[in-house]
Amino acid sequence: MTGIERSRTVAVIGAGTMGQGIAQVALLAGHRVLIYDINAALAADGVGIVQDRVERMAAKGRLDPAAAEAAVARVDPAAALSDLAGAALVVEAVVEDAAVKRALFQALEQVVAPDALLATNTSSLSVTELAAGLAHPGRFLGLHFFNPAPLLPLVEVVSGFATDRAAADLAYETVLGWGKTPVRCADTPGFIVNRIARPFYAEAFAVYEERGADPATIDAVLRESGGFKMGPFALTDLIGQDVNEAVTRSVWESFFRGPKFTPSLAQRRLVQSGRLGRKSGHGWFPYGPDAPVPAPHTAGPEEAPAEVTVVGDLGPAAGLTELLEEAGIAVTATAHGGPYIQLPGEGQLVLADGKTSVEFADVVYFDLALDYRGCTRIALSASADTSARTLAEAVGLFQKLGKHVSVIGDVPGMIVARTVAMLIDLTADAVARGVAAAEDIDTAMRLGVNYPLGPTAWHERLGRDWAYDLLHHLDERCPGGRYAPSLALFKLGYEGDGDEEGEAR
Repeated sequence: MTGIERSRTVAVIGAGTMGQGIAQVALLAGHRVLIYDINAALAADGVGIVQDRVERMAAKGRLDPAAAEAAVARVDPAAALSDLAGAALVVEAVVEDAAVKRALFQALEQVVAPDALLATNTSSLSVTELAAGLAHPGRFLGLHFFNPAPLLPLVEVVSGFATDRAAADLAYETVLGWGKTPVRCADTPGFIVNRIARPFYAEAFAVYEERGADPATIDAVLRESGGFKMGPFALTDLIGQDVNEAVTRSVWESFFRGPKFTPSLAQRRLVQSGRLGRKSGHGWFPYGPDAPVPAPHTAGPEEAPAEVTVVGDLGPAAGLTELLEEAGIAVTATAHGGPYIQLPGEGQLVLADGKTSVEFADVVYFDLALDYRGCTRIALSASADTSARTLAEAVGLFQKLGKHVSVIGDVPGMIVARTVAMLIDLTADAVARGVAAAEDIDTAMRLGVNYPLGPTAWHERLGRDWAYDLLHHLDERCPGGRYAPSLALFKLGYEGDGDEEGEAR
């Protein structure tokens, strides 16, 4: 199947930032574009803004002048809904109000041709619900562009309960032809990105609420160890605390207040106090010309141990053995027991596994890293019972590897590890429920929110039991269902065994 022909008209309803962006994308793909807004002046302004952007692209050499001139001539404001009668696709980008959207689409059905596609750009409302009352719900679907639409490649193509497969295929091919990267998704709360991304915020806020670390330190660990482009505290300040919390609350309510999506009380207090982030001058962090830049906790210098013993297979942290040897630390390896790094003072250095340091005689945990060689910061956690010598040796060891070290509280699963484990779990559950294919979820999370790896790629890298085991341990220490591994993740641990009966675990 091919997409909608370039000779056909695309209409956009809503002349705000998103509507302008979608109109620009369709226009530069070669379509005639109509922009309609209930406020005719806004529609005219939207057309002017799109034309200006196209002309500036040509002036900067990013678009052929002749193509720009032709594009400018193909976009017009629509004075009434009836002007959209010839459109092959109508994309709505108006206020996030289900009643307003439903009324709009019911009116559109009386105008457009029977074969025209109707699409909503909603990010939080149910596509199935919006189609209720339509005479032909099969041609209705979601096309969720990300802001700014001309720059961000991802588009979630969302099929409601009544959406025809042919309509979804046509929309997919059309968006693909526009130079975007479409991913298919069933109608589920949050679709792909806003559903799967919840733990990135929630786990960071939980570590803060558990007094494990301050916002600047948590952000630094997720960036410099986890490989994420921004930390969740800075990112939600950029998005707006009210906006981010509203999405979280909407997903939580839509999942009947399921524990895996529980909102953060600390974030609620921010919203209630009017500290909404950059737009209000204060969120998790202060903003303004004289605002101090919060610094992450970084441990002072410590002496590195001259030798260590690596006991067992360190799994995701196996590369540390080579790094230690390269740094001049003598390494003895033993295959039996572990996994941990035995320090000279008899303490142990253990990769985050969902347990706590206080449970053991003398243990320091270290967090997961995207790449132990390339990362610039490592988080360590210890309890009040951990000896000062063991903690100092652990700090010095990672400093010897050229890392900044942040010491956090005795939080099970630490920061990066519990976040990644939850992302993996939500992804496995979504795939098992037919929300989206694993590869589409990975694509969406990389392109939609700039994650260093998709959750399935993380899972494959870390091993099929890693996330399950960590969450199982977390669930034992933090009962209530939030960390209970999904059935889908449990089953993935057995895939490929080829055994008629698996071992008890």
